[in-house]
Amino acid sequence: MPAKTLGSELKEARARKALSLRDVERDTGIKSGHLSQIETGAIGKPDMAILWDLATLYDIRFSELLRLAGHASGMDSSDRARQRTTVALRALHGLSPDDHAEALAFIAELKARRERG
Repeated sequence: MPAKTLGSELKEARARKALSLRDVERDTGIKSGHLSQIETGAIGKPDMAILWDLATLYDIRFSELLRLAGHASGMDSSDRARQRTTVALRALHGLSPDDHAEALAFIAELKARRERG
């Protein structure tokens, strides 16, 4: 059995949802041609924000998509931080103001714990 790739995982997930590439483009804003290149492997390491949007739409694990895309290695820390910030902002989209406040309080607590050592 061939190893699972990012492209095959995304294509299978899209098929399970019975979505066309155009449907995904409409729902996420990611161009269908770009999606096709990801699914065929022509683009092997798409931005984390794209993976977040696809994981959310397809109801699949974001962490698995990151692993399959190789985001755990090969990026400098500033690029990784920028992409993670973008993903975090996308995750906040659609939350209520109270949920935003709770998420920000949680982030502040994490930062404070790190600073305390």
